Formats: sequence, structure tokens, C-alpha cells
Amino acid sequence: MTDAPASDLRPELSAALAAARRAADAARPAALAHFRAEGLAADNKDESGGFDPVTAADRGVEAAIRAVLEADRPEDGVLGEEQAARPSTSGLTWVVDPIDGTRAFLIGAPTWGVLIGLNDGTRPVMGLMDQPHVGERFWGDGATAWWAKDGQAPRRMTARRGVGLAEARLCSTFPEVGSPEERAAFERVRDRVRLTRYGLDCTGYALLAAGGVDLVVEAGLYAYDVQALIPIVEGAGGVITTWDGGDPQDGGRVLAAGSPELHAEAMALLAG
Repeated sequence: MTDAPASDLRPELSAALAAARRAADAARPAALAHFRAEGLAADNKDESGGFDPVTAADRGVEAAIRAVLEADRPEDGVLGEEQAARPSTSGLTWVVDPIDGTRAFLIGAPTWGVLIGLNDGTRPVMGLMDQPHVGERFWGDGATAWWAKDGQAPRRMTARRGVGLAEARLCSTFPEVGSPEERAAFERVRDRVRLTRYGLDCTGYALLAAGGVDLVVEAGLYAYDVQALIPIVEGAGGVITTWDGGDPQDGGRVLAAGSPELHAEAMALLAG
């Protein structure tokens, strides 16, 4: 994987970024061994009657990431989706979603990603999103954000500005995830934008940072769904909060926008 030098992020994050890259490199073969494999099965973690799938890929990727982090960063904590949390003695905690978009993974759609974030005890300070199948990697630290494709030079990302709701491009997992009330709020935004695409999971946030998407509206998220994405969106100049403007790091209802102005327009509609 061709990445920018660690100095492209804040210098104090150089060692952490190198560890995140090694973890993402280790995750790639663990994920690709199962992607589009014949007979891939999924267990259902949702006991309420819904469908929240987990596959051997989710478990294998998290194990591969944890093995790297435990060897390279033994004092850091790890919060992952599939295994018990490891407490931190350094004040830093890695937040890992091994396969963000397991539904997409299960059907063979290439919109899933591997999420590796770093939290300093107050907020996410660095995030990396890797897509092994297409060979793309996105990373950021809240000040800058970068994208690279295998074999190509990295490119700094900037979110799109100067776009109002009428011209905006929106991504969401609705109506697949969310309560009827949340869906109705989402639809108030959807009905005002130019284009809506569904089911892109973490890829929607990465494309917002890259300037192709203007809004992402989600609900029902967990910390590991969003923490790696916050520094990427913010590093590209975007805004990411809860629907009421709060801190999104614990998940829940999340709104990301390419500009503060567009964020304010969408937040007003979500509030109804």
C-alpha cells in the first residue's frame, strides 16, 4: 500500500499512524480470504428480530488488527466490535470496526471498509478507513485528510463547499436502519436534495471527505462505526456531529456535511 509519509499528519501522530497502517495491511488478507467466497455464512447478533450480521471475516479481521496493535502498542486500549475491550494504560484507545458494512460484504458489494480510529481519552484524534478489495485507503487527523489508491501517489482531500440543499448529494443507510421517527426526519432532508444514494456505510463519509458527497445522515450507530471517520471528515474541512449538533463519537444519530452552512440547513430539517 502506497501511503503519504507520516509527516502529512501531525508529527505527534507519526508512530500511531504507522501502527494503524500496519494493522490495516494485516487486515487486508484476512478480509479478502472471505470476500465473495462461496458459502460465506453470517450469524445474526440482533436478538430483537432484526438482522445484524457477523461473519468469519469480521472476527478474523479484528483478530489480525488486534495482533498488530497489541505487539506495537501494548499500553494502548482497544475497543472493537467483536471482542472484549482492552483497557488503556497510556490514555489512548484504538476503536476498531473490522468490517463496516457487513451487509454489503455479505452480498459481494465493494462498499464496506475496515475502520481503525485512535481516541486520546477525549475525542478521536486520528482515523483510517481501508477498502482492501478496491485498494483504497483514507486517513486523517482532524486537520488534514488524505486518500491513496494502491500504486498511486496520495492526494489531500477537501470537502465540497458552496453547495446548498437543492444541489446536495446525500448518502444514508435509511430505510434499512432507523426508527420510523428517524426515517421521517431523514426524509425531510432527502426530499430537498438533488441526489440520494443508500447503503454505502463508511464509504459515504470517505466520499464526503473526497468531495463527491455533500451529506451523510445516519442513525443507530455505535462508537466503532464512526470514530475512525470523524478525523477524516473534519480533516477535509467537513462537519460531523449528532443530529442536534453534539459530539458524535459515541454514535447514535450522526450528521456529516461538507460545509457548516449545509450542515446547519440539514440539522434544521432533522429537528423538524
